[in-house]
Amino acid sequence: MKNGPYPYYEIADIHTLRDLIDYGKSAGGQRTVFYTGKKNDVPVSFLEASQKIEAFGTFLLHRGLSGAHIAILGENSTEWCLSYFAVLNSGNVAVPLDRDLPEEELAELLCRCDCTALITSGKYKARAEAFRARDDLGQIEYINLEDFESCVEAGQELIRDGDRSFEQVQIRPDTLACIVYTSGTSGKSKGVMLSHKNLASDAAATCRCVTARNTQIFLPLNHCFSWASAMFAVFLYTVDAHISPDLKRIVKDLNRNRPQNISAVPLMAEMLYNSVWNAARKQGREKQLRRTLAWSRALMALGIDLRRTLFRTIRESFGGELDTVICGGAALDPQIQKGLYDLGLTVINGYGITECSPVVAVNRNRDFRFGSVGKPLPCNRIRIEDPDERGVGEILVAGSNVMLGYYKDPEATAAAFDGEWFRTGDYGYLDGDGFLYITGRKKNLIILSNGENVSPEELEEKLRRLEYVCEVAVYEEERVITGEFFLDEQNWPDARERLEEDLRQWNAGMPSYKAVKRIKIRDVPFEKTTTMKIKRYLLSSDRK
Repeated sequence: MKNGPYPYYEIADIHTLRDLIDYGKSAGGQRTVFYTGKKNDVPVSFLEASQKIEAFGTFLLHRGLSGAHIAILGENSTEWCLSYFAVLNSGNVAVPLDRDLPEEELAELLCRCDCTALITSGKYKARAEAFRARDDLGQIEYINLEDFESCVEAGQELIRDGDRSFEQVQIRPDTLACIVYTSGTSGKSKGVMLSHKNLASDAAATCRCVTARNTQIFLPLNHCFSWASAMFAVFLYTVDAHISPDLKRIVKDLNRNRPQNISAVPLMAEMLYNSVWNAARKQGREKQLRRTLAWSRALMALGIDLRRTLFRTIRESFGGELDTVICGGAALDPQIQKGLYDLGLTVINGYGITECSPVVAVNRNRDFRFGSVGKPLPCNRIRIEDPDERGVGEILVAGSNVMLGYYKDPEATAAAFDGEWFRTGDYGYLDGDGFLYITGRKKNLIILSNGENVSPEELEEKLRRLEYVCEVAVYEEERVITGEFFLDEQNWPDARERLEEDLRQWNAGMPSYKAVKRIKIRDVPFEKTTTMKIKRYLLSSDRK
């Protein structure tokens, strides 16, 4: 496969998310767009999706919800997607909520974002009832997604009677579309205000860089990454999306739906990679797999690609059609990326942040670098501020995908910008060909007493390569660089003993100031956000 620059894919120009739905209806017609695979579930076509969105939006407007902040709480579903589009295309503001947050935190967010309505699934009915009983939430209106079809029917009846309120709503590019609360890996979340232009330009730019066929949505729909990489993309690609209610059904849904691509966080990519080697180990075929890989690499060097044939059995364990994983949300180990590529699975790594709608840079199907997060999207520019001798500095972004600001937080908004440039808080560098590399997070940086700066992400990436390490976090505690590990002791019973010796050897090969001098072993996985990022503010007493 040739790997190098080539023209962008042709994607329709859209300026709002109403444009997005209209384009999908026109180009996709009766083809399926959403399908969950649940019992008695009926696939929804692009045309039906557009009609249901208009009807549900009409229903909301008839209920007096115009220019309102409407929260959405529920598991992944077709109804979640359609209600989201109906909210923001009826001139309201969508506030997608993380379904895994504690009740008290959800109640706080409902207050902070001034919600006057909450759309929730039946699974979270008890939460809605608890909110009703609270005095601090005022008169919030509740709509149950179990009643979605009856709400659609009510909206269709209004339209038949001449109600044109939905189509008469003026949606401009600068109209506020949603308020998204950041996942909060390092403390209190902020409400990111994203306009229609922000979301539409980012979705179109992402699709111009990466192409796909049918997709599977596993990641929670309240996160922007799911939107640009899947929920919005299917309307621009006019392909179908199978929606998984949660992450527990990954293997089952891959085999049932046989998607060509999925969106994933690095932990999911690691799970796929590790499952291959764990299966080979249990079947006594590890040496055989290594020999086949060596042979395949030699053939690839000669321009002969037999990966689909040589690793057909492995690919069948992922459904047989999967060939692309669009990965983002956290640091991806290049060895995992290269390992999956050798097996015939291309991992397209990218970089994004909620405040940029969210994608900023991405590798392409046939223009990628292992270890890089790709080149900047055509809708934004990247600047490296105050680069050091290695070219590493803070990543700043300017473009049509950059947020309007933080909701009701002008001080935080002002601090986040340098003129038109948004300060991401991430450190990285651009190589000579324009590929971006992430080296760490500014607020996670360990500053030692000798003046040296250490990026914990750099050390974590290397330590995760130990075959028995499931998860690791590096941080400073009592002025000592500490490594906290969750080990795969089921497959590696001697993991604790091996870690001590391996870390001793590992430290010997590192600069002394980067040595991990304290080890902590966890009995349970780290607490994470719903995008599978470790909540760092829970790690050390020094950070609380």
